[in-house]
Amino acid sequence: MCAAKSDYVGQVSRVCAQVCRDCADECAKFNSEVCRECAQICRECADKCEAMAA
Repeated sequence: MCAAKSDYVGQVSRVCAQVCRDCADECAKFNSEVCRECAQICRECADKCEAMAA
């Protein structure tokens, strides 16, 4: 059961990372301070999700 749960967490974490990267890319398209900050937060989120998936 633990191995199956670990695999599931890894899969979910990879999806989370991709969603966050997509969010960062979209936010980066807009030239405002708020959007730049949002993009940075999304990149940090993606990095943490990828770390959990590893």
